[in-house]
Formats: sequence, structure tokens, C-alpha cells
Amino acid sequence: MNTAQLETITSEAMTLSERERAKLAHDLVASLDGMAEISVSEAWDDEICRRINNLESGKTESLEVSEALERARARIRN
Repeated sequence: MNTAQLETITSEAMTLSERERAKLAHDLVASLDGMAEISVSEAWDDEICRRINNLESGKTESLEVSEALERARARIRN
């Protein structure tokens, strides 16, 4: 594909509605990432569920923001 053809496609795409352009952009980006995008999304869903389950079961302790920051700063210093 040459530059003129690409410019024509881009120009035509810009005439689409905002919703249509968003779908087109999503589909184009997804085509670059292939299945990785789906895998990443599924991995985050699994991680979120794991963290919620750990909180609800008591396996993970909940901290106030100030305590979490204090612990993180202590780790950085050491």
C-alpha cells in the first residue's frame, strides 16, 4: 500500500462517527497485539479475582495508605 492509499483510507475513516472510529481504532490496535491483548485482559481479571478472594478469606492483610507507603519507603531505603 502506498502513502496516497493510506491517506485515502485515513480520510474515509475520519468521516465515520465517533463510535465507529473508536471500534475501528480498537480493532486495528488489537490486530497488532493479536491474542496478547485478550490474554492480558484475562490475566488481569484472574489477578483481580485472586486478590479479592485473598482479602475476603483473610490471606491478605488490608493496610491503610499511610502504612503501605511507610512499608514501601522502608523497602526502598533497605
